[in-house]
Amino acid sequence: MPPLYALVDPMTEKNRPDTLYRAPRDEISPFVFDEQVADVFPDMIQRSVPGYHATLSVISTVTAEYVQPHSRLYDLGCSLGAATLAMRRAVRSDDCEIIAVDNSAAMVQRCRKLMAREGGAVPVRVLEQDILETAIENAAVVILNYTLQFIPAAQRADLLSRIHAGLLPGGVLMLSEKIVLEDEQENATMNVLHRRFKRLNGYDDLEIAQKRAALENVLVPETLAVHRARLKSTGFAPVLPCLQFLNFITLMARKPG
Repeated sequence: MPPLYALVDPMTEKNRPDTLYRAPRDEISPFVFDEQVADVFPDMIQRSVPGYHATLSVISTVTAEYVQPHSRLYDLGCSLGAATLAMRRAVRSDDCEIIAVDNSAAMVQRCRKLMAREGGAVPVRVLEQDILETAIENAAVVILNYTLQFIPAAQRADLLSRIHAGLLPGGVLMLSEKIVLEDEQENATMNVLHRRFKRLNGYDDLEIAQKRAALENVLVPETLAVHRARLKSTGFAPVLPCLQFLNFITLMARKPG
C-alpha cells in the first residue's frame, strides 16, 4: 500500500505548481474550483492547509475503526479524491461502497480518472452534484474535509441534520475546518502563524494577499464552540477533536448507537 502522504502527490498528468496568484491582478474574482484550480490543487492544498497529510491519516484510521459491513461511506466535497482514497485503502471489506460528491465538473473529471487508475476492491461512485442535494443513506462514515466552510452558514445545520439522519447507529462524521479563535489576540497570532506556514511553503506576500481576497466571503470559518454546539444540537455525541495544527482542526462526531 502506498504511504498516505502519496495521496496528495501528483494526481494528474499535468500536476502543475500553484502559481495562480503570483502575478498582480487589477481585480480579484471570488475563488472557484475551476479548471485552473483543479490543475494545481495537489500543490495548493499541501502548501496551504497545515497538517493535511495528517488529516488524511486520521480519516483512514477512523474509517478502519468505524466502517460497518454492507454500508456506504461518503466523501462530500471530494475535490480530487484524496480523502476518498484514504477511506478506500482503509476498508478491508468488499461489501461496502464509497460515494464521492463534488459540484465542480473539473474536480469530478479528475477524481474519476484517479479512482479508475488506483483501482481497489471497494467500489467508488463519483457524482457531480451539490452536496446539499445528496441523499445520505446507510452510511457508516461521512467525510466533510474542509467543505462545510464553503456552505452558506444558514444551511450548515440542515446539512448536518441530514447526515445524522443518514448515518447508521454508531456511524461517524469526520469534519475538518479552518476555525476562528474567540480571543482576538489569539486569533491574530494563529493568522500570523498560518501566513508564516504558507511563506515557508514558497508563497510570497502578494500570492497570500490575493488568494485571501479571493476567498473572502467564499470560505467563511467559525469558532470551535459553534461547530461543537451545532453538531451536538443535531444529535451527535460525543464530538471529539482528533487533530489540530494551528487554526485547522479535525473533529469526529458520532451518532449514538
